[in-house]
Amino acid sequence: MPCIDVVFYQEEAGDVSVLNWLEDLRRSDQRAYGTCVAVIERLAGFGHELRRPLADFLRDGIYELRIRKGRVKYRILYFFHGRYVAVLGHALTKEDKVPKTDIERAIRRKKAFEADTAMHSYSEDEQ
Repeated sequence: MPCIDVVFYQEEAGDVSVLNWLEDLRRSDQRAYGTCVAVIERLAGFGHELRRPLADFLRDGIYELRIRKGRVKYRILYFFHGRYVAVLGHALTKEDKVPKTDIERAIRRKKAFEADTAMHSYSEDEQ
């Protein structure tokens, strides 16, 4: 089973929302942060084969990483670009279903990424 490259989606202006969300989470809850990082690593290792309870398909090519610490549910929305790249497009803390607005944002980011992969791929080298 091949490993998957995990890429953070970057806005045209340079904002990397999932990375910012993770950094905020690291400051507020290190255990939840560690769990989120571990699940992202599982995505890198299993790719398309990652299933519930850690991942689930939402719609229109958008998937979610599912993390729970206590009563708090964290979601990282992602999509695949080809067979070997997973793009982390959006992250949120939720109480119920993932709001449609968050899914729509991930869909818009997926389309933007497909239109210009280089512009929307975060690289530490460019920062």
